[in-house]
Amino acid sequence: MITLTFSHKSLVKTPEKEEERQEEVVLEKPYRIYLNEEPVGSSMVLPTGLEEFGVGFLFAQGYFDDPRVFKEVRLCHEKGGIFVYADVDKVEGKDLIVTSGCGGTGKISRDFLEKEFRPLAPYKIKLSEIREFILAVLKASDLGLRTHCVHACGFWEGGRLALFYEDVGRHNAVDKVVGAILMGKASPAGAVYTTGRLTSDMVLKCARVGIPIVMSRTATSSLGLEIAKRAGLTLICYARPERVNIFTAPERVINDLT
Repeated sequence: MITLTFSHKSLVKTPEKEEERQEEVVLEKPYRIYLNEEPVGSSMVLPTGLEEFGVGFLFAQGYFDDPRVFKEVRLCHEKGGIFVYADVDKVEGKDLIVTSGCGGTGKISRDFLEKEFRPLAPYKIKLSEIREFILAVLKASDLGLRTHCVHACGFWEGGRLALFYEDVGRHNAVDKVVGAILMGKASPAGAVYTTGRLTSDMVLKCARVGIPIVMSRTATSSLGLEIAKRAGLTLICYARPERVNIFTAPERVINDLT
């Protein structure tokens, strides 16, 4: 089992005094993603949920669109490799757009911004469930609470927190949830909650896999909002246990607390 943190000494200075203390530092490692033994990209990640990340990463980058083509995934920690096998050829010559991801490393195909979206999974959520969902994510976010260095992403399905992942990157955490759905660990009929802002690529990942409700602790962008409207998904920002701001398709949220 990989240890996700290590201790490092820091010197705390204030106007009154100086003192040493031990800080908990999150492990960030480079992993290369392979599709059918061919390298297609690399990413810096928190080394948990790597199989799900590999599948979600390739889906987000446009290497496949149909979950039925996925076969298996293998890890090689020694070489820092995630090996995904699918019944597809490598995608070549895509018109890629650099996204707002950390470091500008994320890319999406321009085709995704222009083509029609698949139908979203039928699903509605109660306000009381949203409260339970957010509190469940906060309770599960032990690493984030201890280190303040990772984003969290959860998936609510069947009245419970069905999936939960953390990562140093907000995109990576969502890729892990999307990858888990593509691997059959949950159905798209549910809701996503992320601690990261909902920019275009974040919303697009969820829309493409068919998730109907996407929530964030923070804000959205103009293109994120546009994609949500085009896809017909419910976009919720500034989500807190006591209130939510619903930007699109509010009919999926049932007020059972009145």
